[in-house]
Amino acid sequence: MKDLKHMIYFEHLLEDAQNDLVREAKADGRLALGYTCYHIPEVLMNLGDCFSVRLRAPNSGSVDIATYYMANSACEYSRALLERAIEGNYNFLDGLLGVDVCEPMNRAMENMALLHLHDDHDKFVRCYMDIPYADDEDCVEHLKEQVTRKILNPLHDVYGVDISDAAIREAVKKYNKVCKVVREIGDFRKQLNPVITGSEFHKICLVSFVCPKDLILPYLEETLEELKTREPDPVSKYKARVGIVGSEIDDPTFIELVEDSGALVVFDRFCYGSIPGRNQIILTEDEDALTQICRQNLRETECPRNCAYHKLEYRKEHVKQLHDEYHADGVIYEQMKFCTYWSFERTLASHIMPEEYGIHVLSIDRPYISRASGQLRTRVQAFVESLEFKKIKSKKQRRISGDRCSAAGIF
Repeated sequence: MKDLKHMIYFEHLLEDAQNDLVREAKADGRLALGYTCYHIPEVLMNLGDCFSVRLRAPNSGSVDIATYYMANSACEYSRALLERAIEGNYNFLDGLLGVDVCEPMNRAMENMALLHLHDDHDKFVRCYMDIPYADDEDCVEHLKEQVTRKILNPLHDVYGVDISDAAIREAVKKYNKVCKVVREIGDFRKQLNPVITGSEFHKICLVSFVCPKDLILPYLEETLEELKTREPDPVSKYKARVGIVGSEIDDPTFIELVEDSGALVVFDRFCYGSIPGRNQIILTEDEDALTQICRQNLRETECPRNCAYHKLEYRKEHVKQLHDEYHADGVIYEQMKFCTYWSFERTLASHIMPEEYGIHVLSIDRPYISRASGQLRTRVQAFVESLEFKKIKSKKQRRISGDRCSAAGIF
């Protein structure tokens, strides 16, 4: 396929947390708020002159210093973030918003505070929110209280940010524009011969998380229009279609590894993915916007930390729905090494999804940066070959069945 006009620029933006668009926004006097987790409603970090930056550690190498402060058993993502913070890569931030979700991220955020990494910023806003494990109305009220007390009020008191209901609704409108474009781009993957690859879409989705929304939106809109007339390859080079479900992926090279192994990635149900990360927020006029945002955040999250039984069932049913909707041949369940929540979810899924839903599953754990993992590549290649063999076998069985019906006079 013809190269997308802005893809090289998107890749450039993903090379550094303080990318060109972040620098442009900072030069205009805007406020950069760093965060790491879906559990903090992203739209609330984009009020007024604020803009959100979901933290990554691209091109990570050694994390020895962070390991000294944490532990070898902490996930590499949390250690990589602490390493980058110590190196000064996040000094451009005006606030750092964390959530009490998992122990490694707790330790990373705690050490950033203990090491006084942002003490030279006299107005730096730092918060740590308590997130409920379920999504009933009591939990919605709890999340609303946490967001108000630990994010909105400090932003208003320290920086004078407008946190009124009208300001929140205006932020939702702008936020929804980005979500709508990203999801429309993602829908091209439903085509039997898509005009976009999984790795291209992942990069497009990632830049929407790490750049000021208003500055990246024109590039996304132009890319959407470009895709509407892009011609796919006459014959797809991929042997199978797969979805990826699991923990944090902000490394485009992992998706590239999967696709280089012969599997087109057609849906992304993982942290930093578009499902549910780029769902639009639907507001009504009969209730305040903040309550509705908190409710939707809790009810749409697919993090295995939410352990209510109906959420466990929903996550399995949703994977089945996505598998069918995107015409996938199988699903890769992945977790970053030492991720407690996803290790449990992944283990269950590796048995339940094939046995109860008839979905072919590859279950893997992986490092934060996957580009050099030969073992991982071998496992994905073997999975793709198994899917290809199953497709050939299924076609053969359908042909034999058709021949028997013809011979018996059954049409």
